[in-house]
Amino acid sequence: MSKLLKGISRYTREFKYNLKLAYPVMIGMLGHTFVQFIDNVMVGQLGTAELAAISLGNSFVFIAMSIGIGFSQAITPLIAEADGAKKDNDISRIFEHSFLICLILGIILFTIVFLNRNLLYYMNQPIEVVELASPYLFWVSFSLISIVTFQSFRQFADGLSFTKAAMYSTLLGNVINVILNFLLIFGLWIFPKLGVEGAAIGTLISRLCMLTFIVIYLKLHKRLSIYIKRFFPSKVQIQR
Repeated sequence: MSKLLKGISRYTREFKYNLKLAYPVMIGMLGHTFVQFIDNVMVGQLGTAELAAISLGNSFVFIAMSIGIGFSQAITPLIAEADGAKKDNDISRIFEHSFLICLILGIILFTIVFLNRNLLYYMNQPIEVVELASPYLFWVSFSLISIVTFQSFRQFADGLSFTKAAMYSTLLGNVINVILNFLLIFGLWIFPKLGVEGAAIGTLISRLCMLTFIVIYLKLHKRLSIYIKRFFPSKVQIQR
């Protein structure tokens, strides 16, 4: 019996550490979905056409965002490998190249979605829904640049086992998104009533705030700041 307990103890001794690393990652990933969920809940109060419009717009953006986030997942193991080998210069080099690639990828994804926005008119949807979805799609697709760039910082921090940086940024972004949705969708206080477009602008601003927060957080962090010497590599290196 004691051998069995010792065996279980050896098997589970890393659970606490793994959970400590994993739960901020899970919260952060849920945060991306929660932004769209909040948009659906709040815009749904305007009517069925408005709700259908953001669902239609998000169907375009979701694919592009998944590509950007999926692409950035490769950053974490590269950073972790360099950290394990104590190669600080490689960590900085990987981060700088990752930032540049994610920024370019975000711009490419935005451009692709923007240039193909007229496909909305060929999806057999009511013209009212399409006209509402078109401006929503523009603003949300523009936010792809900030969210994919954000991923370069997020995966960098995750690779160094600082997973809370992205969690704090995502939680802040969601709070800002909820506040801006109230102000811009329904036209509270001095803000205009923008409806569906207001939800998209709120999403864009919240994602810009997420990016700004994580940049400041990492630059002020005593350990992580030493790796962020600059954002762009002085020389682009391609390894085979």
